[in-house]
Amino acid sequence: MDKLISASKAANLIKDEDVVCFTAAGMIGFAEYIADEIEKRFIKHSSPKNLTIVHSCGCGDSKDKGTNHFAYEGLTKKLITSHIALAPKFNKLIEDKKIDTYLFPQGVIANMFRHIAGNSPGVITKIGLNTFVDPRLEGGKENQDIKENLVELIEIDNEKWLFYKKFPVDVAIIKATYADTKGNIFYNKEPLILEARSMAQAAKNSGGITIFQVEEIVEYGTFNPKSVEVPSQYVDYIVVAPKEKSMQTMGTVYNPLFSGEKRVPLSEIKIPNIPLDIKKIIAKRATLEIKKDDVVKLGIGVPELISLIAFEEKITDEMTMISDLGIYGGFSSSGKDFPASYNFESMINHESQFDFIDGGGIDVAFLGLGEIDKNGNCNVSKLGKRVVGPGGFINITQNSKKLVFCGSFTAKGLEVFVENNAIKINSEGQIKKFIDEVSQITFNAKDSLYKNQEVLFITERAVFKLRDKGGLELIEIAPGINLEKDILDQMGFKPYIKNADDIKLMPKFIFDTKSGYIRDYFLKTTNKENNE
Repeated sequence: MDKLISASKAANLIKDEDVVCFTAAGMIGFAEYIADEIEKRFIKHSSPKNLTIVHSCGCGDSKDKGTNHFAYEGLTKKLITSHIALAPKFNKLIEDKKIDTYLFPQGVIANMFRHIAGNSPGVITKIGLNTFVDPRLEGGKENQDIKENLVELIEIDNEKWLFYKKFPVDVAIIKATYADTKGNIFYNKEPLILEARSMAQAAKNSGGITIFQVEEIVEYGTFNPKSVEVPSQYVDYIVVAPKEKSMQTMGTVYNPLFSGEKRVPLSEIKIPNIPLDIKKIIAKRATLEIKKDDVVKLGIGVPELISLIAFEEKITDEMTMISDLGIYGGFSSSGKDFPASYNFESMINHESQFDFIDGGGIDVAFLGLGEIDKNGNCNVSKLGKRVVGPGGFINITQNSKKLVFCGSFTAKGLEVFVENNAIKINSEGQIKKFIDEVSQITFNAKDSLYKNQEVLFITERAVFKLRDKGGLELIEIAPGINLEKDILDQMGFKPYIKNADDIKLMPKFIFDTKSGYIRDYFLKTTNKENNE
């Protein structure tokens, strides 16, 4: 088979100044075996040099895998991604301005490959307007010494749009499960498809090359030709990786539940027992915002736990949880297996999912809570000196019907415990999250008000809503919490309080270790709506 090469040979195909693109979501879909060889080649031969690395999602294991392999001065000169937190080795290089770093919305990058393949000038969208990626603010540049602008503000029919410029794809490096002897690519065991096909097309139509990492070569005709994800005509080279370099997720070598090859009753799925801590309290309160038949999107961090709460409460089938990576139904895993899903109903490619998201297909989205300011703006993309990036946050927040931001009230050192269905604070966090002005705008509250979105901010001790006139209104307080000492004194601004006596108590049952109360609430709410 002429296309079959070694990983070291694949590394040698990459030239200085190449634009190298990867599929990835965490470690799912990432060609770890090939990336490892590229790093080894650079360490030994100082080659290749000055690469531009592009990936749409966060990629890495928060240690040394994934795109951490490329975190060397001289190896990478430019980085285009949506999320960098999983590749901490880049942090110092970015801080020292050794790498030109562009942080764009995940859906924009995922869709960019389709536009490159189709020879359009780039992506034209409203996604990112009035956030830090807007060129009137920061243009997505991690530092303002970067001269090249990759996004422009344009007008079409007197409306403002953002134009993200295309780039050539010199090398596309993509992980899959199988290649047949003709070079067709199959995704049988993969938890996600991602943007494999459009990335391969983009490389071919840019005059570049494609390299696929697979775990096995099978005979042509083994699988139905309809199951080909990437036709052989888009495939230049194939590398067979050993099992340990071809894991399904960051934490699992292979689980047929994650690939949809097997389904089991939910009762047979083992999920971790979640203690009643800060995160679970927030997730339980957030779950109350879901209605029957909602299309639900969960972000990373605290929102991940909502799928486990729904599982505990036996209401998973009453909603459709989706992943921005293309999954419908089932429920999401957490931890090292995130964002793989159990018992999902269907899967589409990454870029098509963002068409659905950008068009307003999500009923309620649950997202992390970094910094919140007096106007309701939210920052999750840059926290102090820690560069994170927006991931899919901007796509999701700009068009979902309802937004629920979830996170602890303060950070760094916060310790709370539950006693008699009430919150007790042992140690207050050193960092305030509710501040006068956010350091970077990832979510623009003024835009949200214009779109009539419903917006809530849920913490372990209080719930706020975005007011129609702007700013935050305190609407709920946890049992055991003192309004002045535990809330107002811990904020950098004073929220609107219509009447202190009218502030509701957060439901006591979310502070109870027993399950079942949320299901009862859900069914009661559903029945009430059906009778109205």
